[in-house]
Amino acid sequence: MPSHCRVLLVEDEPLVGLDLAALLEDEGATIVGVAQSVAAAWGCLGKSEMNCALLDINLRGETSFAIADALAEAGVPFAFVTACMDSVVPRRYRDIPIIRKPFITSVVLEVVTAVVGREA
Repeated sequence: MPSHCRVLLVEDEPLVGLDLAALLEDEGATIVGVAQSVAAAWGCLGKSEMNCALLDINLRGETSFAIADALAEAGVPFAFVTACMDSVVPRRYRDIPIIRKPFITSVVLEVVTAVVGREA
């Protein structure tokens, strides 16, 4: 994983968020924010420089697709971390990597490395 990796985590399950944060920090990433809701994610955007984000799709009944739209517009690469079916993902995001829950450590690291590598 690149040493300059600065990650925003959008995850409504606190233990999953903590696991992801610890995993990424152990690999040298900096976690710039952990948001447990769409509203909290909006609050994180623009506050810190990030070069990638991991988004849970379902955040207590809301989806993170508006956050994904904002990240895409800003040129910030991201991946989804979800247990949702592929059919939930809008067509415009069918090429975005998905980390399946429950996640496998090696998959998270591979996806984050690939996503950061797509950074413009």
